[in-house]
Amino acid sequence: MSTESFNRTSEIIETPSYVSKTPKRVDVGVLKQRLLEEKKKEKVKRTIILSSVVVSLGALTLLTY
Repeated sequence: MSTESFNRTSEIIETPSYVSKTPKRVDVGVLKQRLLEEKKKEKVKRTIILSSVVVSLGALTLLTY
């Protein structure tokens, strides 16, 4: 019974499928482009939130008069 568990674990150690032999290369230009796109999205989100706050304050001001 203990021999079965030993054989099973030794098979897993012998044939790992997650090990990669070739190193992956990263393009700096692609990373910069992704960063710029994320910043652009954040700027749009901030602009939308700020404009909605200003419009709601303006609407509340008009409703009080």
